[in-house]
Amino acid sequence: MRVDDFDFDLPPERIALRPARPRDMARMLLVRPQGGPVLEDRGVLDLPALLQPGDALVFNNTKVIPAQLEGTRQRGEAIATIGATLHLRAGADRWWAFVRPAKKLVPGDRVRFGSQSEGMACMAGVLDATVAEKKDTGEVLFVFDLSGPDLDAAIHATGHIPLPPYIAAKRGEDAQDREDYQTIYAEKEGAVAAPTAGLHFTPRLFEMLDARGIERHTVTLHVGAGTFLPVKADDTDAHEMHAEWGEISGETAAALKTVRARGNKVVAVGTTSLRILESAAQGPGGLAAFRGETRIFITPGYRFRAIDALMTNFHLPRSTLFMLVSALSGLDTMRAAYAHAIADDYRFYSYGDSSLLFPAAGSIAAQDEIDR
Repeated sequence: MRVDDFDFDLPPERIALRPARPRDMARMLLVRPQGGPVLEDRGVLDLPALLQPGDALVFNNTKVIPAQLEGTRQRGEAIATIGATLHLRAGADRWWAFVRPAKKLVPGDRVRFGSQSEGMACMAGVLDATVAEKKDTGEVLFVFDLSGPDLDAAIHATGHIPLPPYIAAKRGEDAQDREDYQTIYAEKEGAVAAPTAGLHFTPRLFEMLDARGIERHTVTLHVGAGTFLPVKADDTDAHEMHAEWGEISGETAAALKTVRARGNKVVAVGTTSLRILESAAQGPGGLAAFRGETRIFITPGYRFRAIDALMTNFHLPRSTLFMLVSALSGLDTMRAAYAHAIADDYRFYSYGDSSLLFPAAGSIAAQDEIDR
């Protein structure tokens, strides 16, 4: 498909720079392509009433790390300042990163992140690395002088929360973002971007879901900075997704299959939860345990095998995430939904409002397809 098909105009004032207070007071647009009004204005606190007892919500329990690093490269007398956003761990002592400006680095260069005072890499506030590899795309593989938990601690000491570029362009990161840009159920460190659909959940909302009899399950997908990259190709077939690491336990997979077998719905909280669920549902029989990298790219025509609905925020034009929601609810429906959201002053992107999307006809795979 043409990437232009997924374009739309978004007024800059629709971009949320802070979350709703409290988080669960955000608005939520209900999108039902089949049955009932197609578009309905609701709130996040309406979620329990919109689901049935026995339905299941699936949350991504990844935890955002302060993956934005600033440092200097010294080559003889020449010193250059660079910024790096870690996006995929490649080993105990190494990370792939997006670098600006990448042209200032070549394999073999030494880079010092954090404090610029003289000292060893074990000094507080200092993190040294060697450039091991560089791709034509500008991605750089850093091998750090520290490893494992020591490297994790150093990243926490030197790094900053990598706010999405559409927020960072308007204001700097502050102490409040360390709390705001993290779900209350975050557990497994490794993401460099938040699974933002989950930012709306509070203890109050969890209590309401429990009282309604809604199941809660967790999966892990360590969200990479590639989620913010624009699609530069003219056709979706030419776009290459960046890898992200994820995991689903056998117990969770079995529990979710049971939910659907009894006629209830599996609702992914966020596109990240959806992507790891669909990655784990590609083999015969559907959803199974999964551990590893995924590059799944979902566009209209895809038939979903693991989920029945999606709770998600509003996404960027021409983005892989807008393509994904269009695959679930239909491109024409999502164009209308976004036009309604813009006209009705919904807040967009990571700190913005939510939507609850149900499938268009034909977007969910039949059981005989899943069994094959």
